[in-house]
Amino acid sequence: MLKYAEKIRETALKLLKEDRIDTFIGYRKGTVPMMNEPVLITDPDRVDQLHWDSFCALNLCNYLTKRTDRIGIVATGCNSRNIVTHIVENQIKRDQLYIVGIPCEGMIDHRAVLRAVKYREILDIREEGDRFLVKGADFEETFEKNKFLQSNCAICTHRNPVIHDEMLGEQVEEQSGVEPFTDVEKIEEMEPVKKQAFFTRLISRCIRCYACRNACPLCYCPTCFVDESSPQWVGKSSDPTDTMTFHFLRAYHCAGRCTDCGACERVCPMGISMRQFTKKLNKDCLDLFSWEAGLTLDQRPPLDVYRPDDYNDFIR
Repeated sequence: MLKYAEKIRETALKLLKEDRIDTFIGYRKGTVPMMNEPVLITDPDRVDQLHWDSFCALNLCNYLTKRTDRIGIVATGCNSRNIVTHIVENQIKRDQLYIVGIPCEGMIDHRAVLRAVKYREILDIREEGDRFLVKGADFEETFEKNKFLQSNCAICTHRNPVIHDEMLGEQVEEQSGVEPFTDVEKIEEMEPVKKQAFFTRLISRCIRCYACRNACPLCYCPTCFVDESSPQWVGKSSDPTDTMTFHFLRAYHCAGRCTDCGACERVCPMGISMRQFTKKLNKDCLDLFSWEAGLTLDQRPPLDVYRPDDYNDFIR
């Protein structure tokens, strides 16, 4: 993964110096290990800030909405699919973008790493091929990367960018034989009362910080429904009903649009597995409409169009 860092810097420098873009959007190392952060570069002298490793997991498409400048952007599989969605939804124009594609073999789950080292303070992490070395003040341990992937990465079948202007590496082999909806199917088999109890437990720790909404590249509404006051759609307290309403309505807002990038779960300070909401809707879109979000510029999302052969068994 680290081999791409220098290539990203070289590409950004070339694009900025040749005046082909105004802004380059990528990642830089965070102030603490495992917490890399998005960065917007406009000065060629700052491209040395750009970085790449297996902790560049936040979705960069948050920084595309309604921009008017020319943009270079790093894109993995899920980032590229969100770029497609932004173009289809008229949030950005294709000719504004120079998409720098990076084949992805998955991002490391920082919470899994913390559990593995028993929550001791991590001072440094170094990737070495398919392994990574974790160092602290009084410990040093090596782990296999494929055992610490984020849950969405472990089941990802679109690791290569679906759209790009330049690829910085050879495409990786897509995963096959994965069962992305096993957890959803288990919930579907539950009795209604058990389903209610499952989701009640799931969101019981939610503190309504809205980190999930803020990290989601699909939540670009000028005013979110939770912030509307006239009319007020949902209360702002931590009342369980209000909290459940927030999560369900946000999930439905993402129906047919979610690429399962995992940004919502990664930023949740309470570690809530909120992809359980959006994955159910992704499964329904695949089962009912043969649709996966962000794979093509030539087709509208299923909830955005009507076809005579659409699934409509729910109509009586």
